[in-house]
Amino acid sequence: MKDRVRALFSPLLNAMDNGQQPHNYRPSHRKILLVMGLLFFILSAGSVFFAVLAGSPAALIPILFFFGVSLVCAVVGWVGSDAAVARIWGNK
Repeated sequence: MKDRVRALFSPLLNAMDNGQQPHNYRPSHRKILLVMGLLFFILSAGSVFFAVLAGSPAALIPILFFFGVSLVCAVVGWVGSDAAVARIWGNK
């Protein structure tokens, strides 16, 4: 299953793994990234709910933004390498 997800999101994962710089990775970073993905997904679902109530096509902007951020967080947190997770958090 993870191999199929890696193949599907390989452009994103390859962009995150780009470079040979040392990375600062801790396992808690991956867990926090998955929780952030869940929270952004909840924000996206809430935006869909309120967009339906408001009937406004401009509400599509936050829906797409929150869902995109949640997708990136979930994919990198679930199948990304340690370097990809560290790149999201920043190398310090």
